Amino acid sequence: LAQAEAILRERVRQHWMGEGVTLLDPASTFIDASVRLGRDTVVYPNTHLHGKTTIGEECQIGPNTVIKDSGIGERCRVLASFLEEVSLEPEADVGPFSHLRPGTYVERNTHIGNFVEVKNSRLGRATTVGHFSYIGDATLGPNVNIGAGSITCNFDGVDKHHTLVGEDAFIGCDTLLVAPVEIGNRACLLYTSP
Repeated sequence: LAQAEAILRERVRQHWMGEGVTLLDPASTFIDASVRLGRDTVVYPNTHLHGKTTIGEECQIGPNTVIKDSGIGERCRVLASFLEEVSLEPEADVGPFSHLRPGTYVERNTHIGNFVEVKNSRLGRATTVGHFSYIGDATLGPNVNIGAGSITCNFDGVDKHHTLVGEDAFIGCDTLLVAPVEIGNRACLLYTSP
């Protein structure tokens, strides 16, 4: 069975290379037969693409990336991260070392940096979540900045609650947004040490 699977996986890889996709190390790249890839996309080593995943043209995927049942728009970059049931609009940028969980929707030109976890949330256009943050059950408007170490505290021990952050808001480092909470447009929350 392992030999048969290896033959079928090689056929899938050869098909996509024939369609204009670059696989830098085909032997370490796993692509399910159900996956769809756009022309001029580059897939780096040790990348796994599973389920109903679709990836647009001119993307950079990997290395060390797992994407499952997700839609990735054109010209996106996903580096060393895990995405499951996620939608990325064109020109989104994820990773390294981020985890995007089911129900995440990332709009165009949004940056999700290193060690960020996002779950069941929508991140508006040109929003930045640079590093070491958790965004769960939240809606972030366009052009929002989330500082390092910021968390949406969505669970009270019994129920999940929603966080809403308006457009052009600036959330500084180490900010805890205890849901349910709404932050207005152009608000500025800065961490102040004691």
